[in-house]
Amino acid sequence: MDDLDRRLIGLFAADPHIGVLGASREVGVARSTVQARLDKLEASGVITGYGPSLSPAALGYPVTAFLTLEIRQEASVGSGHDAVGAHLAAIPEVLEAHTITGAGDLMVRVVAHSNTDLQRVIDRVLAAPAITRSSTVIALATQVPYRVLPLVEVS
Repeated sequence: MDDLDRRLIGLFAADPHIGVLGASREVGVARSTVQARLDKLEASGVITGYGPSLSPAALGYPVTAFLTLEIRQEASVGSGHDAVGAHLAAIPEVLEAHTITGAGDLMVRVVAHSNTDLQRVIDRVLAAPAITRSSTVIALATQVPYRVLPLVEVS
């Protein structure tokens, strides 16, 4: 990535509605150059989408929690990371799940309508027979929201 790529990513991150023409005017290069750069960044996987950023809290899910799951790793049907991942993907309140190192096997970020509703979400997660143990931590406040733009600025 060069400075033009970084500037374009910054523009689209700050204002996703800017469009190719607006970005070309802002950075002072031809529209076709901007489009070619965006195409290159998409093809290389740097840009993964242009969708809106959504707020779970504004959608009625103000409680965020992180679940650490331990799972059966045997080769039986319904066990292992893939089976548990498929189970988790079917639960709307599961925002993301990652295979991890350390004390657990998966780290899962979930949201709920309330602390009471969180129990329902946890119960649904734990319905997978391959999950043998879990622990939950409730997030009280977000100190640094999910972000990637600082990586662009230093690369």
